Amino acid sequence: MKQSEIKDLSAAELQEKLSQTKKIYADLKMAHAISPIENPLQIRNVRRTVARLATELTKRELQ
Repeated sequence: MKQSEIKDLSAAELQEKLSQTKKIYADLKMAHAISPIENPLQIRNVRRTVARLATELTKRELQ
């Protein structure tokens, strides 16, 4: 997800998207540990998306 897309989401949507993305990340890590996945850079992209979502949530809580 792009940062501009994340800013357009509501707080509830951010929470939902964050939990979904964390699940995807955990699944990718498990799949990669069992046998190498086709595109390991996908793990990095999902991890960074999790960080972007968490950062935006924290930013909104502090405001």
